[in-house]
Amino acid sequence: MNNAIDKEAFRDGMAMLGGAVAIITSAGASGRVGMTASAVCSVTDAPPPLLVCINRNAWTHGQFVDNGVLCVNVLGADQAALSGRFANREITMPQRFLSHGWSELATGAPALDGALVNFDCRIVTSHDVGSHTVFYGEVLAIRHGEKRGGLVWFNRDYHQLAPVIPLQP
Repeated sequence: MNNAIDKEAFRDGMAMLGGAVAIITSAGASGRVGMTASAVCSVTDAPPPLLVCINRNAWTHGQFVDNGVLCVNVLGADQAALSGRFANREITMPQRFLSHGWSELATGAPALDGALVNFDCRIVTSHDVGSHTVFYGEVLAIRHGEKRGGLVWFNRDYHQLAPVIPLQP
């Protein structure tokens, strides 16, 4: 990144780039872990990997590295409180998982029951960029939930997207 760019100006600009809110989970030798993120996107559809960016200073970072798997649980418009629960550092990891139903797909990472969609991934590679690690996950399983409005993070706040209204011919 160009060092001449003011860090706060960059952050303010990025706040205008809305993103879907997801809970990223993992399970394995380092235990069960979950965190809220909006830095998630597809890379291509052939093959279909996802990328997830996690701050290397996050206390959950090492567990994602050690476990080698992750599940991207995309949240619906009605799940802002759950997002806040997984973003709150004062809530222990076991407490985060108590309030909702969870299941497993292919990797053993917790998949949120009631998410818009779950992408269950095996981490195939990662790169450190600045303060974050970019994890690339090979999607091994997808589970679609009920079609409803989504939850996005925009301008440093949650926004609910309404369900799709079909276009009239």
